[in-house]
Amino acid sequence: MILPNEHISDLEALDEETRHELLELIIFGKLLLDRAFQPQGYNIGLNLGRAAGAGLGGHLHVHVVPRWYGDTNFMPVLAETRVLPEWLGDTYKRLQTLLESDELPFTKP
Repeated sequence: MILPNEHISDLEALDEETRHELLELIIFGKLLLDRAFQPQGYNIGLNLGRAAGAGLGGHLHVHVVPRWYGDTNFMPVLAETRVLPEWLGDTYKRLQTLLESDELPFTKP
């Protein structure tokens, strides 16, 4: 999840510098996830406002979610449960190790 440091709830409230930085961070996040997980696609987007499903209703954010063919299931619908293929602590360690290495083929923002 990528969000500005300021408490801003909509796109038009972002100044030009923040809009540029937000886009650069989205691209960086995608490239980092490409390197770490080799996904087959992405769900990158904004949920603006509570009615749209924004978890932080008054704070604009962009989600960058790696996706693979067949990674959907009925658990959230039938059991109100989400299935994670990897413990989040392992995901954090994998990304942290990559960020601290010199293996990135792109510039860190």
